[in-house]
Amino acid sequence: MNAFFKQTGQRWLGWAVKNPKKFFTYSMIFLSVSFIGSLIQGIFYPSENAFKIKPPILYSKSQTSQTSFVNNDKEMEKIVNELKLLKVKRDHQELQKEDSLRIEYLFNQFQKLKNGR
Repeated sequence: MNAFFKQTGQRWLGWAVKNPKKFFTYSMIFLSVSFIGSLIQGIFYPSENAFKIKPPILYSKSQTSQTSFVNNDKEMEKIVNELKLLKVKRDHQELQKEDSLRIEYLFNQFQKLKNGR
C-alpha cells in the first residue's frame, strides 16, 4: 500500500513538472473554489464559536458590573445606617471601646467601597 502511494505521488509530481501551466491553472481553480466555498460557509452557516473575544468588563455594559454597583450602594447604605446609630449612641455618651473600633472599621469599608468605583 505504501509503495502504491509513493508511485502515485511520483507520477503526479512528474506530471506537474512536465505541465507547469496546467498544474498552475488547476491549482488556482481549486484554490478559488475552496475560497468561495469557505466564504459561503462563513456567511450562510457561521460557526457558534466565532468571535468569542469579550471586551474587558471595564468597558462593557454587562449586567454583572451593574449589579456590583447596586451591591456596593446597598453595602454603603448599610454602613451609613450603622454609623448613624453609632452617632446617636455617641450623642448619649454610651460609646465603648468596641464601638470606636467598629466605627473605624466601618469608615475604612466605606472608603474602600467608595474608591472601588
